Amino acid sequence: QVRLVESGGGLVQAGGSLRLSCATSGSIFSINSIKAMGWYRQAPGKQRELVAVIRSGSSTNYADSVKGRFIISRDNVKNTVTLQMNSLKPEDTAVYYCTADRGPPYAPSWGQGTQVTVSS
Repeated sequence: QVRLVESGGGLVQAGGSLRLSCATSGSIFSINSIKAMGWYRQAPGKQRELVAVIRSGSSTNYADSVKGRFIISRDNVKNTVTLQMNSLKPEDTAVYYCTADRGPPYAPSWGQGTQVTVSS
C-alpha cells in the first residue's frame, strides 16, 4: 500500500504561484511499482478532474486549462511528486489531490487533499 500526504496549499492572489508537494511512503515494493503519479483537483459543485500526470518514464500530460502554467515533476530518490503552479487564476481554486497508480490489480492511492484558493 502507498500512502500519500500533500502539502503546500494556501491562499494566493491571481497571478501568483504555489508549489504543491506529495510525499509517498510504504514498502519499497509498493513504491517501486508505481507506474504513474498525478494531481487531480475538485472545485465546489464540480467533478474531480485530472490536472497533471507523470509516468515512470517521465512522460507528462496536462489538462488544457493548465498547460504552460503548471509543471509536474517527480523525485525518485525522495519519493515525492511536486506541482509547480504559476500564473494562478481564480478558476484554479479547488482541493488538490495527489494520486499514485500501480496498475491492476491495485486500486489507485489518494492523498487527503490540500486546499488552493486564488483570490481575484
